[in-house]
Amino acid sequence: MQVTRIHPYAWLWEPAASDPTFVLRPMFGARAMYLSGRLMLCFVARQEPFRGVLICTERDHHAALVDEFPLLKPHPVLPKWLYLRDTSPGFERIAERLVRLAQARDPRIGIVPPPRRRRRTRGDHP
Repeated sequence: MQVTRIHPYAWLWEPAASDPTFVLRPMFGARAMYLSGRLMLCFVARQEPFRGVLICTERDHHAALVDEFPLLKPHPVLPKWLYLRDTSPGFERIAERLVRLAQARDPRIGIVPPPRRRRRTRGDHP
């Protein structure tokens, strides 16, 4: 019998799952949420500094998002994105609000992901 582990932040992305454009993909041990083809949020439940929510955004939007959510900080490893630690006061409330903003297609949240590289097979030539 195989046991399926439930991601500790699944409750955050579940409200968005009813969107017909919703896609959830694994990404470096995280779960990446896409809406309308845009990478919106990454939910990471590893060790710090990868324990919370990464807000996928352009640097031009950092100031506006931090003004609205002062607990957001540039991620120490991926500073192009903002980070909400799961130990932040009000984590649940803030994370839920970020998901709602993503669902509403707030232009400050989300990036167009780079095209996926095709994996080479034995018959491919460089």
